[in-house]
Amino acid sequence: MGRRILIPVDSSPQAREAVRHASTVHAADDLVLLHVVEYSESITDPDRGGRKHAEGWYAKARDDAEDLFERLTEGLEHEGEITTAITDGSPASAIIGYLAEHDIDQVVIGSHGRTGATRILIGSVSESVARRSPVPVTVVH
Repeated sequence: MGRRILIPVDSSPQAREAVRHASTVHAADDLVLLHVVEYSESITDPDRGGRKHAEGWYAKARDDAEDLFERLTEGLEHEGEITTAITDGSPASAIIGYLAEHDIDQVVIGSHGRTGATRILIGSVSESVARRSPVPVTVVH
């Protein structure tokens, strides 16, 4: 049985690179693409309705995640199985929570490369996951 590699994804180029990297380096292993829906987006994302239409934002966010999975795996040649999962909450905490509840051997995560004040104010999901993960983490730039 192959290993299970978790790849947290969003719509960034870094997430796409993490999927490509994991598919290449872990060609025979099973990949699990995980998208975290952030509740704060229900208010700030005009494409999901903003405050006026908050009741439908979660369904739209899940639909967007399914579309994201399709885009990230389109044309991807991979020997192992590719599965997807959607969870919600703060990205780093949700990823660590997923690791605690599932049999995962390694994480491959893209880094947005924030530095300075932006990194201090926003934080780094990849750094937080790397520090808190119970399994090895590969950060892809």
